[in-house]
Amino acid sequence: MKITTSTSPAATGAAASQKAALTKVAQQFEAVFMRQMIGAMRSASLAEGIGDSSATEQFRDMADARTADAMASKGAMGIAELLLKQFGDRIGDTPATGTTGTGTGTEATMDKGTGA
Repeated sequence: MKITTSTSPAATGAAASQKAALTKVAQQFEAVFMRQMIGAMRSASLAEGIGDSSATEQFRDMADARTADAMASKGAMGIAELLLKQFGDRIGDTPATGTTGTGTGTEATMDKGTGA
């Protein structure tokens, strides 16, 4: 028995929403990475500044987080783009429920196992 898959509008809509979610998560990951990198660079200072206090440090951390978010949204490092290349093709590999032409998921698994 041959099982064919068809792409329904619901399946393409789901794939588009998954692609959008993957893009958002990849940008968030790049932002977290950038925050860690900026924080490591800040901690490498050799001496205290004249106006250093816990309040200025807190505001500097908030500014660094905003800078990291802005850099990630523009794709400054390209980490999000690489993640999309790595995982983007997997979105189309997973069929949505109800996209098989004939048969059930059990039959599809059995046919794959027998090589038919």
